[in-house]
Amino acid sequence: MATPGKRPERSGSPAAPLGFAGEGNRWGRVFGNALAVIPVKFSEKHQSPHFLYVKEHKVREDKDHNRPQNNTLFVLNVPPYCTEECLSRLFSGFGSVQSVELCEKPMLGEKKKPPKTKFFGATKPLGFQVAYVVFKSPAGVQAAKSVSTDEPLVISSNKHPVQTGIQKWIANYAALIVNPVELKTEVDAFMQAYDQKIAKEEAKAEKEDGVPDEEGWVKVTRKGRRPGLPRTEAANLRALEREKRKRARKELLNFYAWQHHETKREHIAQLRKKFEEDKQKIALMRAQRKFRPY
Repeated sequence: MATPGKRPERSGSPAAPLGFAGEGNRWGRVFGNALAVIPVKFSEKHQSPHFLYVKEHKVREDKDHNRPQNNTLFVLNVPPYCTEECLSRLFSGFGSVQSVELCEKPMLGEKKKPPKTKFFGATKPLGFQVAYVVFKSPAGVQAAKSVSTDEPLVISSNKHPVQTGIQKWIANYAALIVNPVELKTEVDAFMQAYDQKIAKEEAKAEKEDGVPDEEGWVKVTRKGRRPGLPRTEAANLRALEREKRKRARKELLNFYAWQHHETKREHIAQLRKKFEEDKQKIALMRAQRKFRPY
């Protein structure tokens, strides 16, 4: 039974701070009992702390080369307003920080490649994130895991303010506005590099054209052929007619019995039609009195 005037201890973790019993138990079921808690608060004037859950990042060495063993701290429940610079400054009190990587969810493998251009980069996640903090020595990881939960760490200070709310929205909107001069410069540089790459490939293909390889094979290219022109409607009709005549020449005439009968019927129909036309011509000439049989 709990003693009057004393807060009862929470089940699952004897020294679990507020907010850790529910959320921490969920992450504890996933990552085991190696989770530690680091309380943080946004500024000095804020009273309610926010809790970061950390553990040592341990995977097979051949699975994750960019996050060395014993030097990497895995951080959960990172607020949306925290940036990589903010986390680096926050964890620098435990030791020298080598790098910080923010991710939308836990991931293995190679580190994300930075975007080739700042104008068309990947969108940043809007919700809570996870982070990988790499220290220069294992002592930083151990110091972060054994930090006291009595005094929360401060994220935003007068010296290093963190933008939130309308200020952050305004800054994000201003960052979306593209400078046309910078964009044109980057596009011109990209096209110049692309033209140089194509010129090198064409020069290499021209040099290797007609030259047999080690096994005696000669690579045949399309160089020198007339490029295809865009077809108009008349050109399409002519192409269809040519294909139709080509197919007609390939067909076997009078190969089947029904083809032979059909050919005879068409020939008789043409003879009857010509006979009727001749009769009409004779009748017309008689009516005009120009008939001279002799």
